Amino acid sequence: MQSYTIGQAARLLGVSPDTARRWADAGRVATHRDESGKRLIDGKDLAAFSVELAKGGSTEEEASYTSVRNAFPGIVTAIKLGDVAAQVEIQAGPHRLVSLLTREAVEELGLEVGMEATARVKSTNVHIDRV
Repeated sequence: MQSYTIGQAARLLGVSPDTARRWADAGRVATHRDESGKRLIDGKDLAAFSVELAKGGSTEEEASYTSVRNAFPGIVTAIKLGDVAAQVEIQAGPHRLVSLLTREAVEELGLEVGMEATARVKSTNVHIDRV
C-alpha cells in the first residue's frame, strides 16, 4: 500500500502542509512513522479522509483550483470492477471525478484505492494516468 508524506497529502487535498499537519496532530487523519522517523499517511486512510473532507464543505483554507490542461491530480477513493467495464473515483481537492473505463485498463494501470492518480478531462471523457 502506498503511503504519503504530509506534504504530498496536502497537495492532494488542496491545502497547505501546515493545515495537513494540524489535521494529523489533531487525529483527524491517522499517521505512522517510517524507519527514518518521517510521518506518513496510508493511502487508504488518506482516501477515506479526502471523501469525508469533501462531504464537509469548504476547507479551513480557501484555495484557488485550476485545471492546467484539464489535469486533476488526486487520490483514488473507489474502484468498482465489472466483467468488462470499471468505474474509478478520484478525489482531487474538493473535486470528485468518476471515470468509466475498461477493467483491463484498470488492471494494466494497477489502480488501487489510496493510490495517487491524475484524471484528465476532455469534453465528456475522463482519462486516468497512474502517477
